[in-house]
Amino acid sequence: MIDQDEFEPLPPRRPLLRRKRVLIPLGLVVALVLLFLMLRTPDTDRDEMIAKYGGETSEFAAGPAGQRIHYRDQGPRDAPVVVLLHGSNSSLHTWEPLVQRLGDRYRIVTLDLPGHGLTGGTPDRDYSADGMIAAVDVIAAKLGLDRFTLGGNSMGGWVAWRYALAEPARVDALLLLDAAGMPPRKGDKPPPSNIGFRILKYPAGRWLAGQITPRALVESSLRGSVERQDIVDDAMVDRYWQLLRFPGNREATSLRATLDREPAMADRIGAIKVPTLILFGKKDRLINPSAAQTFHERIAGSEVVLLDDIGHLPMEEAPDATANAIADFLRRRLAAPNAVASPVPDPETR
Repeated sequence: MIDQDEFEPLPPRRPLLRRKRVLIPLGLVVALVLLFLMLRTPDTDRDEMIAKYGGETSEFAAGPAGQRIHYRDQGPRDAPVVVLLHGSNSSLHTWEPLVQRLGDRYRIVTLDLPGHGLTGGTPDRDYSADGMIAAVDVIAAKLGLDRFTLGGNSMGGWVAWRYALAEPARVDALLLLDAAGMPPRKGDKPPPSNIGFRILKYPAGRWLAGQITPRALVESSLRGSVERQDIVDDAMVDRYWQLLRFPGNREATSLRATLDREPAMADRIGAIKVPTLILFGKKDRLINPSAAQTFHERIAGSEVVLLDDIGHLPMEEAPDATANAIADFLRRRLAAPNAVASPVPDPETR
């Protein structure tokens, strides 16, 4: 027989410790899930946004790839046509200050590019330069526009000069407002950018940006983009915040952050021969203002206007100076409209 006394008793079980090892990580996971659900910002309602940000002048055009492009066609129908393209995460509303100042002498067409504003995500998910150019062509075909002056801000400026390279016979003049697409100059430091664009540099940031879009983050990004802080009011922040969450726009933002911007195309910009105005704010923190000099050196016959104490959005920060610069440029470099309105007051400093 085996003497039971020869064996030591087993140590007591510690069920509480084992439960803690399971419950603590589980609790952290649950807490993170609950925090995510609390912070998550869903898409806005399509119809509600169209009712709020559309207006009487808004129209929609169907494209061959299933696009439904939002645009506005304002000003005299027999006046020279100016087509304006907004920047990344913006919308056609950014041009309304110029429409108010130039709309009596020019026919001004603005549109929400794919993945922006009330256009929203497009079925083909093409947010490249070619996809943006196709959207411009859809609106031009809808309105029967064979030739026009083409302008753009930031990403819209990049699309504008790419369009001028792709379809030179259709562009009468080019307006580049703090336009993207030029390589940094020797000695340039990277621009500070804003918090929104910094987040999009990282895969995790892009995923989170598609799920959690706090209004405070949008306001901070806006304020980091402009020098004149007084233009950033509650209505402006709400518009950017709500339209960024329009169905498909956040996904488009993440996809654009990973696209090849084809930097080699900048070497071809010298092929542009149309009159070109290059207008930059000297305090632009998203694109180095020195890019204006690079554009000027590469586009023969171009003109440069630099605005003091203005950031990335001159058409909103300094609408009078911007409108006057555009009107003066087009009046000198193109055939003047039949009826030229009196100059806009110019309180901004050049």
